[in-house]
Amino acid sequence: MQAVVLAAGKGTRLRPLTDDKPKGMVEVAGKPLLTRCFEQLRDLNAEELIVVVGYMQESIISHYGDEFDGVPITYAHQREQKGLAHALLTAEEHIDEDFMLMLGDNVFEANLCDVVNRQLEERADAAFLVEPVPHEDAGRYGVCDTNHYGEITEVIEKPDAPPTNLVLTGFYTFSPAIFHACHLVQPSNRGEYELSEAVDLLIRSGRTIDAIRMDGWRIDVGYPEDRQEAERRLEADTDAEAGTESDDTDVDANSEALSASVGSSDGSTQ
Repeated sequence: MQAVVLAAGKGTRLRPLTDDKPKGMVEVAGKPLLTRCFEQLRDLNAEELIVVVGYMQESIISHYGDEFDGVPITYAHQREQKGLAHALLTAEEHIDEDFMLMLGDNVFEANLCDVVNRQLEERADAAFLVEPVPHEDAGRYGVCDTNHYGEITEVIEKPDAPPTNLVLTGFYTFSPAIFHACHLVQPSNRGEYELSEAVDLLIRSGRTIDAIRMDGWRIDVGYPEDRQEAERRLEADTDAEAGTESDDTDVDANSEALSASVGSSDGSTQ
């Protein structure tokens, strides 16, 4: 499956971190955001990375070149930042099959593979990773509603009065049908071509989109404090893994000591 990564934004809310680099090159715990995205897509068996670039694109292209860890990279150029649907359309000519879509400013430690596996089942036309957030925060995101089958029935971009607290997370799988919907999208009140509007058009045309509940966490790195929170969580995960390994080592050592003790006892009674 191919993978599209959207990485054309300026990251104005991340300043001063983006004063001299594009958003995707901002480091989180020692790695650029895009490196973290590419690593996860590689682990999901992406056959090709189509990276949509724009602002300061030269720094991204010169850093990664034409492949990442053996996965070929193709660059698509978004000359003006006019929204996610507009950005996705720049990748259309490179896509000929179902594909993954990841926003290049997210850090994930979550069940992305469940989304990919659902797409491969061919039951759904698309699948989205979603998560519940505090209701007062839902208006910052694309909000979705679902039916009792777990299918998405509506998506609203940054609503003033969110109907639910279930939001899109920035990882999706689509069939190429999404491109036709993107072509039909009209500019929103924000003057952007919204991906959520394209998704809504898919739903209204009878397409099935499944919501996969997130198991884990993700951080949308939009502000400097989000970067700090992502680093904190990554460090906590690393510490937890190290603690588990230490516990396993202690268990093995105790088992060996117990075996030795039993063996010594058995020898003394013979």
